[in-house]
Amino acid sequence: MNKLLLVFLTILLHRAAAQPPPPSPAIPPDGKEYLDAHNKARSEVGVGPLRWNFQLAKATSLLVRFQRDRENCRFANLTSGKYGGNQMWAAEEVMTPARVVENWVSEKAYYSYANNSCARNHRCGVYTQVVWRNTAELGCALARCAGDQSTLAICFYNPPGNVIGESPY
Repeated sequence: MNKLLLVFLTILLHRAAAQPPPPSPAIPPDGKEYLDAHNKARSEVGVGPLRWNFQLAKATSLLVRFQRDRENCRFANLTSGKYGGNQMWAAEEVMTPARVVENWVSEKAYYSYANNSCARNHRCGVYTQVVWRNTAELGCALARCAGDQSTLAICFYNPPGNVIGESPY
C-alpha cells in the first residue's frame, strides 16, 4: 500500500511540476505607458528596466483618487511611506502618463552626475527617482480633477531611491 501511494504521489508531483505557471495579469495601457517612459529614461543612463507592480499601482490609484475626491487634487504627503514617490499636478491640461514622466525627466538638464547635485534654484529629485539604479518596481496612477480639468499623477517606487549621499546611477 505504501509503495502504491508513493507512486501516486510521484505522478501527481511530476504533473504539477510540468504545468506552466498561471499567466501574469496584463499591464493596463496607462501602466505600460508609464513603464515604457521610465525605462526609456533609465536606458539612456545605463540603468536596468523597472517591472510593473500591481500592488503599487493599486496603492497609487487609491491615493490619487483620495486626493482628487477628498483633498481637491492637492499633492499627497509622500514622506512617510515605505516607497519612493513622485507626483505631478498639471493645471488645465490633460496629461498622459508619458508626458508626466517626460516632465520629471526634463529635470535631467539641471542634474550634474559628476557632482551628484542639482543646479541652483532647481530640484532634481523626481528625475533621480526615475533613474535610481536600485529601484526595481513601479506602480502609478493618474486622476482627472473635475473642477478645473487639471491632472494629478502619482508613482510609487520599490525600493525607494534618493538616498542621501548616493548617486542615482
